Amino acid sequence: MSQDDSFLDSGASAGARSETSPRPARTTSPARRGSGTLAVALLLSLVAVGGAGYVGWRQWQQEQGSAASHATVDALKQRVDTLESAFSASDSERNLLRQRLGDADQVNRSLREEVLGEAERTRNLEDAVAKLSEKTLSGHDAMLLDETESLLRMAKERYDLFHDAQGALAAYALADQALAAVNDGAFSGLRQSIGAERDALTKSKAVNLDTALTTLSNLRASMMALPLKPLDAASSDAASSGWSRIMGALNNVVKVQRTNGAPLSVADARFARELTAIDLAQAQAALLASDRDAYVAALKRADGGIAAQFDAGAAPVQQAREQLSALIAQSPGAPVQLGAALNELRNLRAVHALKPASASSTGAKP
Repeated sequence: MSQDDSFLDSGASAGARSETSPRPARTTSPARRGSGTLAVALLLSLVAVGGAGYVGWRQWQQEQGSAASHATVDALKQRVDTLESAFSASDSERNLLRQRLGDADQVNRSLREEVLGEAERTRNLEDAVAKLSEKTLSGHDAMLLDETESLLRMAKERYDLFHDAQGALAAYALADQALAAVNDGAFSGLRQSIGAERDALTKSKAVNLDTALTTLSNLRASMMALPLKPLDAASSDAASSGWSRIMGALNNVVKVQRTNGAPLSVADARFARELTAIDLAQAQAALLASDRDAYVAALKRADGGIAAQFDAGAAPVQQAREQLSALIAQSPGAPVQLGAALNELRNLRAVHALKPASASSTGAKP
């Protein structure tokens, strides 16, 4: 209830109380009663006017308050609408962002799968490269070992068949170089065996076959030009002895001639040259047959024949004997037994060939 209503109610209740209250005895005059009633009426009209004004003021205030509240409500509605539109925009943006995050998640998942696939491919590629490198290394070692075995076998056969120590040494040097390039350390000890056989070949006084054969051929060709000893040359001791006089007297009485009519000096010269040439030919044959004893014996026989039948003071004879002495000094030594390094290489390769099979058999056992 408003204040105006409470005031009117209070005024009415006061008038009612005044009306209901016992009135005193009217002792005043009628004029005074009329002025009192007029005053009461004026008072009541003033009260009514005041109450109406108050009521109107209150209503105006209420209208102003309602207008302000309506304006506030409108402003709040606008702000709420703005917020709703902002919320709707943020919802759409959030949905768009959520969609983009989902797309990014899918892309990341696909990229992760691709990265995992690439990692697996890289791992497979590394394994393949490792296996290929192992096969390459094993093939490389196998090729070098085959080359080493071939060279060792070639050196042995060349020395056994042709006694070519120089060719055997060259083959052993190539075999040592090929074995040095092998990566497997199990074959490193084989180089010591190859070095031992090379040292034995070097110390065997190998003869240069071509040079020796050429020298012997030249000596055989020069036999026809070497001067023989003079037949009428007598030694100083024989000239001073008495037997020389006796032999001279007998020579004047008895003369001996060949039945074929050839002079004795000519026949002896041919016989001496042919014997020496035969000895040189035997030396050539023994050298080709690698018969050291026969070679040295033939050279010594040829040197003895030249010393006995030819003029030792002549320069060609001295040169021939010097060549024979050089050939005797360069005669080959005792033959070398080759093949130990080759057998060792074959044994090592056989052992290595058994290693993979044994490893697989042991791995298959529980």
